[in-house]
Amino acid sequence: MARLDMTFQEVVEATGLDHRTLRCILQDSTRPHARTLHKLAEGLGVSADELFQDPYQSSPSAFDMATNPVAADVVDAHPETFARWTEADFEELFSRMAVGGELTEAGTLAAAEAMNARRQLMLEVAVILESSEAHLMRDFVAWLYRRVTTVD
Repeated sequence: MARLDMTFQEVVEATGLDHRTLRCILQDSTRPHARTLHKLAEGLGVSADELFQDPYQSSPSAFDMATNPVAADVVDAHPETFARWTEADFEELFSRMAVGGELTEAGTLAAAEAMNARRQLMLEVAVILESSEAHLMRDFVAWLYRRVTTVD
């Protein structure tokens, strides 16, 4: 459903399956008949074999990218925001899901900007830790850590 960008109702309509039957299949609370699986596969336009493949087993990042098409469009539209990104950065971005589903354009840009800000902060901290001021950074981090982890 996610890969095909279909809602539950659209799958019901495309397959002709009853709401309860489809819900039980999705919840893995039933062992559907071969006829039911054939109807499901036909309605989705996939082979019946594909229904038995774990989408996470072969490539979690490919699954995440397929289920976040808006995020992929944002990456293409804003290359400057994603300069110097690694594969791990993109995997982190695409694995994020907003409340209720895929990332929106604004949500994708906000997530990317937050990731870029965090990367810049880590770079600045690394530079300080290699300087003669490293002891100040260590003391400040220790103080700040105690402050945020101490229960009042």
